[in-house]
Amino acid sequence: MLTTKLLMSGLIAFGLAIAPTGVVAAEPHAHAATAEIKLDNGKKWPTDEALRRGMSEIRTAMADALPPIHANKFSREAFDELAGRVQGQIDYVTANCKLPEEADHQLHIVLEQILDGIAVMKADKGRDEGAVKIVQALELYGTHFNHTGWKPLKH
Repeated sequence: MLTTKLLMSGLIAFGLAIAPTGVVAAEPHAHAATAEIKLDNGKKWPTDEALRRGMSEIRTAMADALPPIHANKFSREAFDELAGRVQGQIDYVTANCKLPEEADHQLHIVLEQILDGIAVMKADKGRDEGAVKIVQALELYGTHFNHTGWKPLKH
């Protein structure tokens, strides 16, 4: 189920990546409004090892990238590499993560925002805004999913 949904999101993200720049800037915001993430009756959603591993790798990639992004020293090639690194972890999670259906729906909201961020990082302009979207999605993940030891990124 997660794989099907993320395949659709991946296709949307791919479409955004090749769309004209004006569409890229407007489209990701439309996705965020379609679904709102929630807790499981006041508790965080369960995770599995594959999800924790993939999200930890994305967090590490973003933590490594933030200092040069903030210093405006992150090149187009570095954004492309970061987008590829994050996409690789999304692919890993979609192939290996097995969550209960409702948790899966909530995770989809987080992963869709990460895919939107990837698309923006591949665009011609506003690449740093894509990184911001991913950091925000990681914050949502940490506040809504039970991932022992998770620490939000300082940005």
